[in-house]
Amino acid sequence: MDLLLLSYAGVTSKEYLALENNGWISPELKRKTAYAETLDRAEILAELEQKNIGYITHEHRLYPHLLKEIYDFPYILYYRGDPGLLGENMLGVVGSRKATDYTKKSLKLLLPSLENIAIISGLAYGADEAAHRIAISNNMKTIGVLAFGHDTHYPKTTADIRIEMEKNHLTISEYPPGTSIQKWQFVARNRIIAGCARGVLVTEAEEKSGSLITLEMALDDNRNVYCLPGNITSALSKGTNLRIKEGASAVTNAQDIQRDFD
Repeated sequence: MDLLLLSYAGVTSKEYLALENNGWISPELKRKTAYAETLDRAEILAELEQKNIGYITHEHRLYPHLLKEIYDFPYILYYRGDPGLLGENMLGVVGSRKATDYTKKSLKLLLPSLENIAIISGLAYGADEAAHRIAISNNMKTIGVLAFGHDTHYPKTTADIRIEMEKNHLTISEYPPGTSIQKWQFVARNRIIAGCARGVLVTEAEEKSGSLITLEMALDDNRNVYCLPGNITSALSKGTNLRIKEGASAVTNAQDIQRDFD
């Protein structure tokens, strides 16, 4: 199977697993695989080169070994930047899009003290943006996981750091360049953040939050999970405080994270 052509035909990670494991092949998957056979590989490669986009499959030596451990791992990753960063020890940082100054101040305290750790996040507004910016300003490596193809960007507030990251750091996506924004892809993106990381830190999160979905994914993948303890009167701390009560590690200094990476 040509994984690049399957990707351009829209074959999902779960559909790929069905192909690999001789599982049930749906009519839709049959349609996609038939369409893949009509695609021009040379034309696709020329497009990727013109857009300065590389790709690796799950069989490539640079593919993150931790990511390959998750059930529905992406069988292909498109990238701009330095794919060598996929071999770094990564800390996932996620949190509310409505993150307060508490997130920024905490990350400014924690991240610069971490050693030999790259920051992976989703290039979203709020906690993600703060994590990427603070990592860059402190000469740490950072990786952004896109929930769409490399031809698209969202939100506008992170457009400038994405340019910087694609020059000196890394952005990755499981989707071909032309893939537009769809809501379900943001949840799917979170499994890549959790899967690549050795641990995931949630800064602020409401009781029902997408960030906590990422934390649950990290737990399912047997990763370390960390939360910032917060003000009990803040709605943005209800989710993190609850997860700490349930067993997540409370983070009050960088060593609370670093000791799990050393």
